[in-house]
Amino acid sequence: MNNKLSFLLEAKANGKYIGVPSFCTANRMAIKACMQYAKKNSQLVIFEATANQVNQDGGYTGMKPHQYIDFIEKIADEVGFDKSQIVFGGDHLGPLTWSHLNEEEAMKNAEILVSQYIRSGFTKIHLDTSMKLACDPKDEPLAEETVASRGARLMKVCMDSFAEYQAEHPDADHPVYIIGSEVPIPGGAESNEEELNVTDPKAMEKTYMVYQEVFNKNGLSDALDYIIGIVVQPGVEFSDGDVHVYSSEKATDLSKKIKEIPNLVLEGHSTDYQPRVALKKMVQDGVAILKVGPALTFAVRAGLFALVSIEEKVVVESKRSNLVSVIDQKMDENNKNWIKHYHGTAEEIKLKRHYSYSDRLRYYLSDPHIENAIDELLKNIDQYKDSIPFGLLHQYMPEQYFKVRDGLLNYDAESLVLDWVHTFIEDYYLACQA
Repeated sequence: MNNKLSFLLEAKANGKYIGVPSFCTANRMAIKACMQYAKKNSQLVIFEATANQVNQDGGYTGMKPHQYIDFIEKIADEVGFDKSQIVFGGDHLGPLTWSHLNEEEAMKNAEILVSQYIRSGFTKIHLDTSMKLACDPKDEPLAEETVASRGARLMKVCMDSFAEYQAEHPDADHPVYIIGSEVPIPGGAESNEEELNVTDPKAMEKTYMVYQEVFNKNGLSDALDYIIGIVVQPGVEFSDGDVHVYSSEKATDLSKKIKEIPNLVLEGHSTDYQPRVALKKMVQDGVAILKVGPALTFAVRAGLFALVSIEEKVVVESKRSNLVSVIDQKMDENNKNWIKHYHGTAEEIKLKRHYSYSDRLRYYLSDPHIENAIDELLKNIDQYKDSIPFGLLHQYMPEQYFKVRDGLLNYDAESLVLDWVHTFIEDYYLACQA
């Protein structure tokens, strides 16, 4: 199989359980941090865009699939990262964005979506047709056969689109596909009070078998070879201030079942904020693809806020970036990305807007006013760094202080923030090793 992720199946065939992190973000600083770490440690890096984030209409980032790749590759040029070591993934590709429409119209839009992703060079595709459309019964679950049939329709478009793409790019990697409908709420749950149910291994196996049957009936037998993963709920989730930590014991049956199925690995979503030891156990239990997103921008925000605390000590008020105030202003002016997610008193909501694990703040980091404030903050720290006592750096960025002191980290504002993100990224890469 000509795909960079084939090593996951090869390792499994040899009885080894290794993994790979998949970074779901469109934030420039988070992407740069991922590339820096991967470059330093000679690692492959996966970047994924969701159907809501990047689509034929621009998504909420304003980017179409080819523009997302251009965006990532420009950052790679800045970092000096080998572009051949980047895997571009599409997450939740299907009729999600058009679920308010009837099947024919929704699926036509989904076909355009997956075709554009394939023709742009994406090689890891999560086909997600699990959502109900306007024509589906509201009072009964969607039949697995319906989900698989819609998935087969999209797979046919993917295969045809790649054949055309390959004619122009003969050395292109063949896309691989992830299926599965048991996907946690993107960006985290609103509440973490209820016990999470780990995917029933029999249900997971049935899903895979139904896809096989439907694909065979639709002349897509060859396409089955490129389905390498299935999304499950291994028992991980996060909300405002809580994290459901992975329990290997509770996932024992699921782990046993996936190890019985050749050429298939598990993909885990919402693995953000899991301890490294939990991530390691997930990989050993067969969860070979660890999806992470909000934790990356949570780390970016934490690093920036640490610099704000330093800025307040060394920069006169009239010259400060006022980053936190600008963020608050923009979140007040446009509350659609957080108002339904944060509840409580005014003070509780204010804290959640800044520090929630759900990190709804990430939707605002690309606002031009906030970007300008970030640039001003970084410039201020660099301009006044000779006035920053090392003890002050230690107070707000202790890990970075030791690295700067020992000559392991450049002493500039951006490097300090990116290194803060590296500590999150490192957990994933170390957990994924054999």
